[in-house]
Amino acid sequence: MQATDQTFKHLYHWNLFDATLLLPYFAVMIVLAIYGVHRYTMVYLYYKYKKNYNPDPPRHFEELPSITVQLPIFNEQFVIDRLIEAICAMEYPREKLEIQVLDDSTDETCEVAAGIVARYAALGNPIVYIHRTNRHGYKAGALDAGLKVAKGEYVAIFDADFVPPTDWLMKVIHHFAEPEIGMVQTRWTHLNRDYSMLTQIEAILLDGHFVLEHGARVRSGDFFNFNGTAGMWRIQAISDGGGWQHDTLTEDTDLSYRSQMAGWKFKYLPEVECPSELPIEMTAFKTQQARWAKGLIQTSIKVLPVMFKSKVPRRIKVEAVYHLTANLSYPLMVVMSALLLPAMICRFYQGWFQMLLIDFPLFTASTFSIAVFYLMSERELFPKTWMKTFLYLPFLMALGIGLTVTNTKAVMEALFGIKSAFVRTPKYRVAKKGEKSQAAKYRKRLVLAPWIELLLGTYFFLAILYTFSNHNYFTAPFLILFVIGYWYTGLMSLLQGRFERWRTGGADTDESSPKPFPVGV
Repeated sequence: MQATDQTFKHLYHWNLFDATLLLPYFAVMIVLAIYGVHRYTMVYLYYKYKKNYNPDPPRHFEELPSITVQLPIFNEQFVIDRLIEAICAMEYPREKLEIQVLDDSTDETCEVAAGIVARYAALGNPIVYIHRTNRHGYKAGALDAGLKVAKGEYVAIFDADFVPPTDWLMKVIHHFAEPEIGMVQTRWTHLNRDYSMLTQIEAILLDGHFVLEHGARVRSGDFFNFNGTAGMWRIQAISDGGGWQHDTLTEDTDLSYRSQMAGWKFKYLPEVECPSELPIEMTAFKTQQARWAKGLIQTSIKVLPVMFKSKVPRRIKVEAVYHLTANLSYPLMVVMSALLLPAMICRFYQGWFQMLLIDFPLFTASTFSIAVFYLMSERELFPKTWMKTFLYLPFLMALGIGLTVTNTKAVMEALFGIKSAFVRTPKYRVAKKGEKSQAAKYRKRLVLAPWIELLLGTYFFLAILYTFSNHNYFTAPFLILFVIGYWYTGLMSLLQGRFERWRTGGADTDESSPKPFPVGV
């Protein structure tokens, strides 16, 4: 008994310097662990309410309603033909269908898209080309402008990199025969999933969102969001929610919450697939993730105060907080990264017992939950081959760490109210390994972030050397993830496109071509 008392007395014997350093460190670890526990909750809710889902619409329209299909595009000249071909091939009565190509482009896409639309219109397809001379409101502005002249009662939306199957409209529309349904979202699949390690990891990340997050929220009765594409809206639900607004970068999530607070119900159809294209370059992926991170925090600042005052059940409000504020984990990761090595140094003399008793449970809650979350989503989608996901998990977690720099910048901009343009994700139209992209001119470079990532990777590499020198091997695997993550994202951002230049001996086209956006950090 006396030995036990001495152990715990030693365990909590911190001086003032230790407390000043370790209290913020553990506070951050606890918050990250809380978000990690929420991932376990998502898995639990998904399986608990699995029987609540019925893929078949409870009733069908006796007479099919009119539908407008909106295709918002911006500088998409290499994929626009594929998109329009897929949309015009969709099965639906032509007298009940309208297709709007909403083009905000500033390059050759204007001429390319207008020509393709004219050709398909001449073949009898109900398609129109609408070009704006400004990007007011960006995608939200384009969708709103299209709605003002839309003829349909319902509107389906597809981004330029999607290729919906011919029966998509017929599979979705009958779910709106229930008068309370305001939006139906379908599941994204991926044309170029096997293109590279990066696209494999991106696919797993999105599978987790579309299988477990959407599945758990829908089945348990919580709010969930339209994903900006591959979904259909009842136009009245858009209107009742306040319409498309462009004060956040995730106008889809913003409208989703406003519409559901107005009383509309949403449905999710995981068995209805819509193929899409994943970003094949690191910078494209990072800018996409940063836009989503910033937009969700902007939406949380805008929507949560209104939601807290509403009569929405408390359980839904709590889940909304987790959903909309999850990206706060990125600046918290920066704080933890800064404190990790000093915390290790000042705690080393306290021995491994303290790390096992305190750090390991927090680590399990915050980090191991990621593995469980994505393994379960892949198991649901690929019951025969899901075990290979174990091979990708270390790289998936490392990539999540590597996104910390750019996503933290995005989150802090949202918190301080710094506005930025809607930066589209470049579409490269590649599906197979070794396939050359035509869209090099849309490639962008990040100026400062890759160098910061390389420095952080070096910092954690030195931390690994320190742990080895003190025979503290317990934390080394965790630190290796930081090294791989920061070095991988940094190097891939700096070297994207240059391998092709070295191989061909040609000019680096992404540097010589005009950039449609400022590249920033």
